[in-house]
Amino acid sequence: MSLHLIIGDKLYSSWSLRAALALELAGVSYSEQMIKLGQPDTRALILQYSATGKVPLLQTEHGTIADSLAIAEYLNEQFPAAQLWPADIAARAQARSACAQMHSGFFGLRANLPFDLSHDQALASMPAEARADIERIGALWAECRALAIESGPYLFGPLSLVDAFFAPVAVRLHTYRVALSAEDAAYVEAIYQWPAFKAWQQAGLEEVQG
Repeated sequence: MSLHLIIGDKLYSSWSLRAALALELAGVSYSEQMIKLGQPDTRALILQYSATGKVPLLQTEHGTIADSLAIAEYLNEQFPAAQLWPADIAARAQARSACAQMHSGFFGLRANLPFDLSHDQALASMPAEARADIERIGALWAECRALAIESGPYLFGPLSLVDAFFAPVAVRLHTYRVALSAEDAAYVEAIYQWPAFKAWQQAGLEEVQG
């Protein structure tokens, strides 16, 4: 199967990161194309591939799939042997719920702690809406761990799609030096040690140098 992923800058595009990590979890080969964000021709370039005007986009033999969550579910269907969701029914339901909550919420976190792999400084003052999101994220991660039936450093033990979706959150918490519980700090560190994430991070930081 031929898969082609269209992304934004690795330094700044959190949604592109999610899709790329999902592909890495699936263990499939794919080609990659970057469209720089925030440029005068960005939208026009993306519209050549999708009417959404947004990245990521995954070109497949079944058409172009827009949106990271749709890409994740497509990969889950096409590559069942990869076991992208937890095997346990309750854990799988919670994992999907957590991803959906991340996908459609946490606007205070997004607005006040923008994704930037090169950032390394705490906010002088954490806005209330961002603090509320961070507290909810900690509770959500605890809810995931409570349903894990396998051991491992990730939210449900072994890596799964939920970790791909929360990797950009881990970046925000790390790069803005947010104080975390020991469990949450260990999870953020686990994300930073994930080889697929490390490769993306390095490529993103090289964009700064370029």
